[in-house]
Amino acid sequence: MTHTYKISGMTCAGCQAKVAGLLSAVDGVTAVRIDLAKEEASLDMLKHVPTRVLQDALKDHPKYKLSDLDYEMHAPMVDDDPPKSWFATYRPVLLIFGYITVIALIPAVNTGQFEWKTAMRIFMSGFFLSFSFFKMLDLRGFADSYSTYDIVAKRFWAWGIIYAFIELGLGISYALDFRPFLTNGVAFVVMTISLIGVMQAVLSRKKIRCACLGTGFDLPMTTITIIEDALMIVMSAIMLISIW
Repeated sequence: MTHTYKISGMTCAGCQAKVAGLLSAVDGVTAVRIDLAKEEASLDMLKHVPTRVLQDALKDHPKYKLSDLDYEMHAPMVDDDPPKSWFATYRPVLLIFGYITVIALIPAVNTGQFEWKTAMRIFMSGFFLSFSFFKMLDLRGFADSYSTYDIVAKRFWAWGIIYAFIELGLGISYALDFRPFLTNGVAFVVMTISLIGVMQAVLSRKKIRCACLGTGFDLPMTTITIIEDALMIVMSAIMLISIW
């Protein structure tokens, strides 16, 4: 496969050779062709290489800036805007959790008594459907972001695509109450794997963008992300125990 990128900062043939050498050293890149006049680089790859990985290859030479011609959201994040408050940063997540909580409580109390299993099942359905929706808006962008920290996606880029569809399937399965033991078992395993990568990213203290809501929101990777995944793991475990 071949991808073309915009590269600024090159002023001479020496710069051209330097950038070509740095990008050629990236794992998975088989050939680099640079058009100095257009400030563009075409890269042949054995597998898809996330834009951020290519940007990291040039990080020791800050005058060279690489960005994706087709997906500008992968360009390096600029911190020119003033820092947001905690509520402003996580407002999308809080709103989603608020909405699905209300939706889950309505059928749970509809019979006059609180049915916690129904509330939990509908909540999990809303969670997976909502989060998969935002990933589906830009599957490739999500997969790129996810591959920067998930333990599976780092080695197998397409796992990001598969993961989004697994979330969609789980959301539908919870809504239909389809084979509860299987559904909760899959949720427990998948979210546990996801949590491992999230915890590694948070503990590394690196500034990484969370891909939980796809590329539509600029959410930092923090303990909030750990709580999201852990909540689904705990809820699926409780459901499994109740079925057993």
